[in-house]
Amino acid sequence: MFYSAFVDVNHNIDSPALIGPNPMLREHRLYQADWLLRYYGFAVKELLNKEHPNFNVALDPKCDWAVNHLDKFPVEVMRADYYTLLRVPGIGVKSARRITAARHYGMLDFNSLKKMGVVLKRAAYFITCGGKTMIPLSMDQD
Repeated sequence: MFYSAFVDVNHNIDSPALIGPNPMLREHRLYQADWLLRYYGFAVKELLNKEHPNFNVALDPKCDWAVNHLDKFPVEVMRADYYTLLRVPGIGVKSARRITAARHYGMLDFNSLKKMGVVLKRAAYFITCGGKTMIPLSMDQD
């Protein structure tokens, strides 16, 4: 699959006007969403709908989904299945596989997750290890 942002290089009057944010960022969001659809098990309706027909410019699609579904978080890494782990921002395909394999051998902590490739800068807000959070905060939509 190949996506390309429209950039009017000739400034033709008949060309469509650029509306909205940087077209390169919009192109990047399409690639991110495509990846979520193909490898992470997301459905199109989970990423875009009638109320939100465009991607959020401030957040990547996975993080945007997580912020809009706070009822599904925090996820306990010691009990969550592979597909639930994939929905956590900061946890990718490799990290989710490593987590599901490593937890058979003992308790995981945030240091071990970091060594497995989890991006804690993103994941810390959405996960717990042994019932403990890395960053104490309350989860609400605001």
